[in-house]
Amino acid sequence: MIVLGLVLLALAGLSFVLALVNLSILRATPLHIPKGDVLVSILIPARNEAKNIGPALDAALASVGVSVEILVMDDGSTDATPEIVRAYAARDERVRLLTAPPLAEGWTGKVHACHHLAETAKGTHFLFVDADVRMAPHAAARLAGHAQESHTGLVSAVPRQIMRSLGELLTVPTINLLLLGYLPMGFMRLSRDPGLGAACGQLMLVERETYRASGGHAAIRERIHDGIQLARLFRRKGFLTDLVRGDHLASCRMYTRFDEAWNGFAKNAHEGMATPVALPIWTALLLGGHILPFTLLPFVQTFPIVAAALLSLATRTLVTVATRENPWSIPMHPFTMLVGLAIQWSVLLRIGTTRRAGWKGRLYPVGVKP
Repeated sequence: MIVLGLVLLALAGLSFVLALVNLSILRATPLHIPKGDVLVSILIPARNEAKNIGPALDAALASVGVSVEILVMDDGSTDATPEIVRAYAARDERVRLLTAPPLAEGWTGKVHACHHLAETAKGTHFLFVDADVRMAPHAAARLAGHAQESHTGLVSAVPRQIMRSLGELLTVPTINLLLLGYLPMGFMRLSRDPGLGAACGQLMLVERETYRASGGHAAIRERIHDGIQLARLFRRKGFLTDLVRGDHLASCRMYTRFDEAWNGFAKNAHEGMATPVALPIWTALLLGGHILPFTLLPFVQTFPIVAAALLSLATRTLVTVATRENPWSIPMHPFTMLVGLAIQWSVLLRIGTTRRAGWKGRLYPVGVKP
């Protein structure tokens, strides 16, 4: 039991140290104002987003520090999404409504919409934004400025995640813990290794010529998770990608119910962790570092077990405070990690509805290699 405790302590300590280092790197990263003639095309794919598209456009139109155009791709909406966008376009010439062509064979919906948005955009930089994201006024300028200053082809950030329900607290906090607790950001910024590629599709800026040279969304047409896949694509083509702090750049409430959250994370799982090689490794890291210490604690109160549990909670606390997430995610932490692994394994084993993935009602077979 002493040996097991020491192993768990080492695993918990790994994510704690990485979180400390990563947060220090992010805090020390200045975001600059863009220089020269810069136009940011804010590109929003929208399918049945009547509840979200108005607030999303209000936030985008409030952008300062850089010129913007805002393109919304209506992708077969059956609600009032296009009518709402038309009303905004009539009031402000920076807004344009586009209609997605029929989904071509071999493409997935959001990637298809993003591709056609980029084909129409006139900007020097393209900022892909989900309809449920609320940008801060300086977000477009700061992301474009950082891309210029760091000579980075793709810059992404995780918006501040708004969580109110139990279902959200059991799923959404996984995003920032995995990025901050396991991605070595120092190496990521020095290397073009595709394995270190990470981005958040909710808020992702690309430099136009780099995007086109990489092949853009057309090169990942059969994929679901454009955040991960574009970052890996850029790196395979020899371009740098980067992550910056996002809690002050935007906010997002992804889901409101547990079933929505489960299906949403399952959609992307097979292109991330849920592979036969990756998932056993992730299971060892997360189970050992964040679940087993709490499982064993009622029965075994040795120093390594207690210390592992405390370090795990400390990691969660660091991430929660730094990203301004709901503090109730801290006591829920081991359960959140357990649910996260359950989602990944359900996808890998093709259990239930996770056998198919999709976007806004369109379903695609799971099984494409990441």
